[in-house]
Amino acid sequence: MAVSKYCKLDIMFGNAAITGKGNPTSLATEYEEFKRVFDVNVFGVFLCAKHATRVMIPAKKWSIIFTSIVASMTYGDIPHAYVASKTAIVGFTKNLCIDLGKHGIRVNCISPLGIATQMLMNGLKIIEKEEVEEFVHEIANLKGAISETNDVAEAVLFLGSDESKYVSGQNLVIDGGYSLTNISLSEGFKKLHS
Repeated sequence: MAVSKYCKLDIMFGNAAITGKGNPTSLATEYEEFKRVFDVNVFGVFLCAKHATRVMIPAKKWSIIFTSIVASMTYGDIPHAYVASKTAIVGFTKNLCIDLGKHGIRVNCISPLGIATQMLMNGLKIIEKEEVEEFVHEIANLKGAISETNDVAEAVLFLGSDESKYVSGQNLVIDGGYSLTNISLSEGFKKLHS
């Protein structure tokens, strides 16, 4: 649509995702479900990028941005297909960066911890947005701030702007320091010394 209206494509943001069924165990994960998640989260993004580059390569610039998740680095009690697909996005970002850098095209991804969207609320089986925000705040290292959709939007705008003209192949983590901490270790020490 952007190409037909403006005759160019400056930024492609691949943000579509599905989590699949909620049970994170390997025995409960069916092949069809795994494939369905990959079809949307990986193959869909690949096809978007493939067609975007057809327009971007002649322009010799612009930016491609994808959405991964913090669990691509930390892992946890999340459906295998979802984590595997979002981890694939990080690898795809790095490889595409190498491929498209010679054409002046930057490729990056973002990895938010958790935003109180309907998808996360459904996954956590929480109805109230405030409960999700409190849960994410509790597990994040950075206190005094709540992760919001605007934080993700600002990160994407930065990666799509000229302010990031020399940033490519990166996974911008938006997690309040969560991925740098070991909550289990900290909780273990608290129990040990109580």
